[in-house]
Amino acid sequence: MRAQTHISRILWLEIIGFLIIIALSWAHELTNVTHSIIGVEYVPDWVEAATETAMVGVVAIPVIILTNRLVSRLYQLEGFLRVCAWCKKMDHDGEWIPLEEFFERKFETATSHGICPACLDEAKEKMKKPQVA
Repeated sequence: MRAQTHISRILWLEIIGFLIIIALSWAHELTNVTHSIIGVEYVPDWVEAATETAMVGVVAIPVIILTNRLVSRLYQLEGFLRVCAWCKKMDHDGEWIPLEEFFERKFETATSHGICPACLDEAKEKMKKPQVA
């Protein structure tokens, strides 16, 4: 859920940025800034402003889509749990803790132990074999 919040925030900031670019384009057309700064005679060109708006939209859509995909993938990759290959402890905020404790801290979930069918069958097979001394 935290990743979705960050993704949404990034996309909103990106959308706001593109909207600011569009607003500046239209502000230029409406306020006659060129004449004020340089003294050049200015003729409003609504077609130019509409074309600029369309071009910003054409650029914005793929940028927003690709950013969404990249940020989603980044959070997915950063979300992997690190597990020790030898002792099976989990990395939780830089501290290596047993799996049971990880679930208690991270998800506030109590754990219990059991045995899966495959391990049960394996244990039964080991018990049937005679022990060599």
